[in-house]
Amino acid sequence: MIKALQLLLFIVLSTISLHSQDRKLHQTQVIGSHNSYKQAIQPNLYSYLERRDTTGGLQSLAYTHIPIPEQLDLGLRNLEIDVHADPEGGRYAHPKGLSIVSGDEVYDEKHSMNSPGFKVFHIIDIDFRTSYYTLKDCLIALRAWSDRNPEHSTIFITLEPKDSDQSIFGTQAVPFTGALFDALDTELRTYLGADKIIMPDNIIGEYKTLEAAVLAGNWPSMERARGKFLFILDDNHKKKEHYKKGHSNLNGRVAFINEKEGSPEAAAMILNDPKDSRISELVRKGYLIRTRADAGTKQARTNDYSNFEAAKKSGAQIITTDYYLPSTLFRSTYQVQFDDATYERANPINGDY
Repeated sequence: MIKALQLLLFIVLSTISLHSQDRKLHQTQVIGSHNSYKQAIQPNLYSYLERRDTTGGLQSLAYTHIPIPEQLDLGLRNLEIDVHADPEGGRYAHPKGLSIVSGDEVYDEKHSMNSPGFKVFHIIDIDFRTSYYTLKDCLIALRAWSDRNPEHSTIFITLEPKDSDQSIFGTQAVPFTGALFDALDTELRTYLGADKIIMPDNIIGEYKTLEAAVLAGNWPSMERARGKFLFILDDNHKKKEHYKKGHSNLNGRVAFINEKEGSPEAAAMILNDPKDSRISELVRKGYLIRTRADAGTKQARTNDYSNFEAAKKSGAQIITTDYYLPSTLFRSTYQVQFDDATYERANPINGDY
């Protein structure tokens, strides 16, 4: 009897292990951070802005993150990185916000912002404090972390190219062009490494379009995708069109794009409202979906988990939050994680959960 029970247990555990190994990339659900690089606005500057904030909108910026490698150590498997193009260097090297108030903090001590390339920060002249001044430095850190943890599960990264913002002091972002997107792809390949990235070309295979491959479930298994990163370009309009121009089915491109169903390039979508009824059906069809558990600090201030519960139930593979850890900037117990205090699980819609 005991031997029979042991045999049964072995079969059950083997089956669970096999299912885990066979599970594909779109059959997972992860929690990650929103604006993952962001550090809290310099306190004196925040106080100055708060006294002049007549709408209450400033409080939506009252969040901060631990260093990105520490987020990954916790188990987060999504990051969001904003990039500003700076082809000549120095455009954002002297944030006007620092000239308004005095403070002891030294900004960009190594003068990284003077170098040409892509810069990582949130809002020009105001919300500029960051874990990494340059995309290059961020990618090098990600590569180093991945090399130390070669068996990590796939890390999704939403990459937002920012070029429409102009600061209250007049500093204007540089518009993205096809050439700048070529340069962006080059940085991703160079400093993270093409061997570390799941690209559209890796998915399309023998299918006629990228979407056809996705609808056929031609994502890699979770095992094959270990040690890898997958980028999704976060834009719905002109920048997305620049990125895919001349790259049918995103051939040769590094990132997937936020493309609607029915397009040859459709594979990943960003639907920020977790209560959007389309999400579950899109997940069932094979698309990758990113949604949000909270936004603008609102849910954290009221301990409102309704969006997070909807996000979990929707099956969206990627759920972003500012509060994988409770806030350190205001009183709240709000914290987003799965029931077992982890940040990754089988997808409840399509992952044999």
